Amino acid sequence: MMAAIVMQLHYFQFIMADQITRRSTVSVRVGNVTLGGSAPVAVQSMTNTDTANAQATAAQIIQLSQAGSELVRITVNSAEAAAAVPQVRDILRQKNCQVPIIGDFHFNGHKLLSDHPACAEALDKYRINPGNVGKGKKRDEQFAVMIETAAKYRKPVRIGVNWGSLDQAVLARLMDDNAKRLQPHDATAVMYQAMVTSALESARQAEAWGLGHDQIILSCKMSGVQDLIAVYQQLATRCDYPLHLGLTEAGMGSKGIVASSTALAVLLQQGIGDTIRISLTPEPNGDRTQEVIVAQEILQSMGLRAFTPQVIACPGCGRTSSTYFQQLAQDIQSYLRHHMPQWRSQYKGVEDMTVAVMGCVVNGPGESKHANIGISLPGTGEKPVAPVYVDGEKTVTLKGDHIAQEFQVIIEDYIKAHYG
Repeated sequence: MMAAIVMQLHYFQFIMADQITRRSTVSVRVGNVTLGGSAPVAVQSMTNTDTANAQATAAQIIQLSQAGSELVRITVNSAEAAAAVPQVRDILRQKNCQVPIIGDFHFNGHKLLSDHPACAEALDKYRINPGNVGKGKKRDEQFAVMIETAAKYRKPVRIGVNWGSLDQAVLARLMDDNAKRLQPHDATAVMYQAMVTSALESARQAEAWGLGHDQIILSCKMSGVQDLIAVYQQLATRCDYPLHLGLTEAGMGSKGIVASSTALAVLLQQGIGDTIRISLTPEPNGDRTQEVIVAQEILQSMGLRAFTPQVIACPGCGRTSSTYFQQLAQDIQSYLRHHMPQWRSQYKGVEDMTVAVMGCVVNGPGESKHANIGISLPGTGEKPVAPVYVDGEKTVTLKGDHIAQEFQVIIEDYIKAHYG
């Protein structure tokens, strides 16, 4: 295993983390959002509705946008879906939702874009997978149709390579070349090279067919953490296009969250990545906005963006046999996130605020003083009072049955006074 890793590092000549100082230098405009260059890393999500149902799709896009998604991708896989795209766009505009819509095309994208010009025009960006465009001569012809359509309507394109649908012609060519070497490289390393080569060759083709250099975004998605890191490190050294990050098929629950966070944190810390999407498998009838929240938490935890006030809460121990502080922390966090769509425009800077909800006297007062607002609840056997600290100073001590409501009022007053 170690020998394979060393071989891959030697083969790709990866640069060290401290040598990557910034993200891609090219800026791409997608609707009202700028990607790349000096723009902040953007959060993207994707609907899981049948796009042919325009009302349901628009409703979920609005839900994702309100949660903080700055771009939303939708599936365009049939004539019915393509015909519904302009309706979706119109519903969003009627609801004053300006989030850019991205069309996800596979296999028949060339036909759908040609047969439904209103769809081609309504979308803000296309996502094209080089591995699913076609084979042989048809591949180039069908890819050209999609690129020429994008150029005609001045739409940016994400060329999204995925290892589950990697262009087999590229992989076979590189495998043949590798077999001729005196010392062939590891098969995994050749697969990495095929991912990067597919993306870069497709981008060069797109530019040759009329798409601007500043209309291209690249991605090379893998489902393994180390695989994703290795491929993007290589891709980042070989182009200046904005890069879209995401661990494909990340999985459900904590597994998907941890795997995505681990992979993306490494790359973002190295300055790699301009948009991120967290591909979580939701529970049946689960909330689709979870992937947006996780993406925001990754960026905010790393200090790259701020989206909502952060709640600092202790994990609990034998000193906190009561679950009161846990419930209060959950309620405050839900309250803050629920109000952010309204506060975002009304209270500038509120997303940088920190609120501490602590469960006992050990770290409670200290953490509360470090936060903008903090409350130190009594632990087991402690005096049943809860001191509140505002900007490091103790302002009031709460007690009785209405501590939660009183603390929420203090937060509301602080927001109005400091961010109004």
